Amino acid sequence: MMEIFKRLKRPKVNAATVEVGGTQHVVRPGRFYDVNYIPGEIGDIITLDKVLDIKSDPSTSTSVISVGKPYLKSIKIYAVLLKHFRSRKTIVYKMRPKKKTRKKQGHRRDLTRLKVLGID
Repeated sequence: MMEIFKRLKRPKVNAATVEVGGTQHVVRPGRFYDVNYIPGEIGDIITLDKVLDIKSDPSTSTSVISVGKPYLKSIKIYAVLLKHFRSRKTIVYKMRPKKKTRKKQGHRRDLTRLKVLGID
């Protein structure tokens, strides 16, 4: 897998905006992200191909920003599934005043923790 990242010819990508599970996240290589549940086994390497834009390192003279319409077709983000878990409980409380109607519900989302390996 690492030989994929050694053959990169474009400038080093610092960050990318990717759509995962219906939400958009700004991801950077080597960091962890909690996203909506993605089916798969722990340790699987997945490819995120719905990349909206990329940004290279602004400190270099070859700083690049590319924006897709709607997605960049040639860019892929590789990530590994670290664990599946549930979020903290969110309390939903509905009450109608003067009617003695109350409803209390809890909700926990299923989440997946990803570690971004690299952007190709």
